[in-house]
Amino acid sequence: MLVPKIASSAAPAPALQRAIGLLPTALFADPQLACDASGAGHTAAWAGVESLSAVAAALDSGVSVAVLPATQLPADGCGSIDAARIALRYTAADIRAQGLRSVLEAAQTTGIQHAAAVVLELSPTQLDDATACAAGEASPLAQLVRAAGSRLVGASGPVRVLVDLVGDAGAGAWTLDALERVAAVGADAVVAAEQLALDADATPTQLPLAAAFVAASGLVSDRPDGLFTTVVVDEQRVCLGVVYSSAASIAAALGEGQGVYWSRKRGLWHKGLTSGATQTLLGVSVDCDSDVLCFRVSQSGAGFCHHSTRTCFGPAAGISRLAHTVAERRDSAPEGSYTGRLFSDAALLRAKLLEEASELADASEHADVAFEAADLLYFAMVKCAAHGVTLADVERSLDRKHLKVTRRPGNAKPQYVSAAAAPAPVRTSILSADIRPALPGEQTRMRVFADGELSAAERAALIQRPIIDSGEIMRRVRPIVDAVRANGDAAVLELTEKFDRVRLDRVVVRAPFDVPELAPAVRAAIDQAYANVRAFHAAQLDGPLSIETMPGVKCSRFSRAIERVGLYVPGGSAVLPSSALMLGVPAQVAGCREIVLATPPRPDGSIVPEVLYVAHKVGATAIVKAGGAQAIAAMAYGTETVPKVDKICGPGNQYVTAAKMLAQNDTAAMVAIDMPAGPSEVLVVADATSNPAYVASDLLSQAEHGPDSQVVLLTVGLDDAQVAAIEAQVHEQAERLPRVDVVRQSIPKSYCLRMATMRDAMAFSNAYAPEHLILHNDRAADCVDAVVNAGSVFVGPYSPESCGDYASGTNHTLPTYGFSRMYSGVNTATFLKHITAQELTREGLANIGPTVMALAEVEELEAHRNAVAIRLRDM
Repeated sequence: MLVPKIASSAAPAPALQRAIGLLPTALFADPQLACDASGAGHTAAWAGVESLSAVAAALDSGVSVAVLPATQLPADGCGSIDAARIALRYTAADIRAQGLRSVLEAAQTTGIQHAAAVVLELSPTQLDDATACAAGEASPLAQLVRAAGSRLVGASGPVRVLVDLVGDAGAGAWTLDALERVAAVGADAVVAAEQLALDADATPTQLPLAAAFVAASGLVSDRPDGLFTTVVVDEQRVCLGVVYSSAASIAAALGEGQGVYWSRKRGLWHKGLTSGATQTLLGVSVDCDSDVLCFRVSQSGAGFCHHSTRTCFGPAAGISRLAHTVAERRDSAPEGSYTGRLFSDAALLRAKLLEEASELADASEHADVAFEAADLLYFAMVKCAAHGVTLADVERSLDRKHLKVTRRPGNAKPQYVSAAAAPAPVRTSILSADIRPALPGEQTRMRVFADGELSAAERAALIQRPIIDSGEIMRRVRPIVDAVRANGDAAVLELTEKFDRVRLDRVVVRAPFDVPELAPAVRAAIDQAYANVRAFHAAQLDGPLSIETMPGVKCSRFSRAIERVGLYVPGGSAVLPSSALMLGVPAQVAGCREIVLATPPRPDGSIVPEVLYVAHKVGATAIVKAGGAQAIAAMAYGTETVPKVDKICGPGNQYVTAAKMLAQNDTAAMVAIDMPAGPSEVLVVADATSNPAYVASDLLSQAEHGPDSQVVLLTVGLDDAQVAAIEAQVHEQAERLPRVDVVRQSIPKSYCLRMATMRDAMAFSNAYAPEHLILHNDRAADCVDAVVNAGSVFVGPYSPESCGDYASGTNHTLPTYGFSRMYSGVNTATFLKHITAQELTREGLANIGPTVMALAEVEELEAHRNAVAIRLRDM
């Protein structure tokens, strides 16, 4: 490893000093220089001290390792000072007086026993002697390195050996060959800063910094092209991705202080130069085997990955994600952001910090401590961001505190001691317990709460759905949408091969379709479901409306089908003809001229036969063999073969939903969508008349959809034994399901809320606004009038959700995530637009004209007033 040495009398130029600060270790002539460097950079600053009495002060000032003359080492070592913080220097004078081999033996037998490193001052001639090998023997320096490497110093790893090349007149003249010889035996090279220069500035007497770094690191490559594998990490050492470096790219990176790498296709690659996702270089290091580089960077823009994610392995998580989100909110908080409010209200932020610190101090249970600590970290990060303090700044402060060896007593201030003596009682949220999947053999059960025991905040938390990081999803989806918009069919084919692993020769299948052969029972079931769904949706068609609002003024409204609609049917390995029915039948009933159905192909490139049969029955004009965001983009913008549609309907995962939202908000697409979407959900109301087995079956029919399914049970007047009977049925039925592993994850996240009255239950249901509402209670039909918010209601013990999902006639494409407060499920009107018309007679214009002119004058729209006045004058 290259260790630059900086003397107080020869400070390097600013650009070189910045580049030196990127290396893992630097050696300074005195502690003050080291202290300044450790406060401003990321390097581990070592500093020379003259005596043992100066060590503690140097370490407290921020020095990582104090370099002590070996002659100052007491016989019993450094006492209370951690050996990992000491390096012993064997000076040129020591070596001249005692001889090279004698000093190396002393370093091996005594030095490495009491220090984390030994520093040898060697002249060029002594370096030649130290690295010379007798026949069949390791060189003296190699023997010392081997002995040092066999001794570990705590968490600091093995003892290090550093060679500081000096001459009679001061700094020795290192060569790249000498650096490589030292690296070959595993030692580090201490090189005076004045002998180093940035590659472009190097003189004949200086070493290019990058070349010296490569040589002193012993960096090797096992690749035919000689490139070095490079791991890129952020400030918290979270891996962003893996790239490659060359000697030229390392020189550019150190010289510019930026993430610069070597692209196997394009050559020198300045990361983010075109996308804006640039990297500020914070540090460069080499792994223990000298075959992998690590670049520590500060990443800007959307992220490191070309898919616009933070890392090539997915989005950031934990504290890193929190810090990133808080910084975003500081710069541009969305409307209604609580974090944005904290930034603008310092008093509120201070109060929340004190509140959360108190709650953490009083928490005692494992789950409660984790819950309250997370809250305090959030408010602490907002406080930091408000003052321009980053998570990296906090970590640097922690590292500097860790370097101190002199400890203060750490007693609390008097005002906090008195406050802690009698802590105010803090109510721990009953919602804060750990939620974990049920284990095989363990009972799968919901959380159970009593409505009367909940605070207003806890009640609101039960209604709130899990927060979805839509920003991260949008960043992943946007490049897909852009690719399809720019490259059409070629992009759809490429993305289908990438995501669905199916290579297609064409994207679209046009009607008439080859109707597949289906099992008679399946065909009959689809036909029956089709008939019921069509009958219900045909009944929703309304005739034209006409009314004379005043004599001579006739107003009318009539409907027309949306001409071109796109229907997204999830699938691939799954078989979902029901979704094709629920979307295709109302579009057919409405009279849409062009019905385009998109569904992922099967592994052989074919379409699911049952879906193909439904497409035939509903009169689809084309089938797009694609799924995901690329299918949505193809229908929204159109391609060479995919017809552009005017409205897109249908369920899908979060990427499909994000693509629909992007397309809807893009005026270039000019496309509408049915509704936003989230995970599927059900709310069941049960009382003493309910059959526990029926209730459990309805809960499980929703829970098996996925780990994020939302399942809620409201019980009215049930005692502990009756609730336990439902829980037992949930577990018993779940264990027989093929998707039991999914249920073991979703059910523990769900909850049972015990309500006092049916009125309370309906009020909670309306606040929750479920996708599916199942009324299992006595006289269930009487409760329908109380329903204000729900996607679809299932009334009574013989109305399971499954019937609405498949064949009763109602639609199963419903608003989730609480959107039933303002959206309807898919219906015939979804595929219609209503047009109004008016026809005024001469008498009608005479009657209404003065009113129109008066209002136009108020709004100072003279042309509006004149359009009436000119006609009235003719009358």
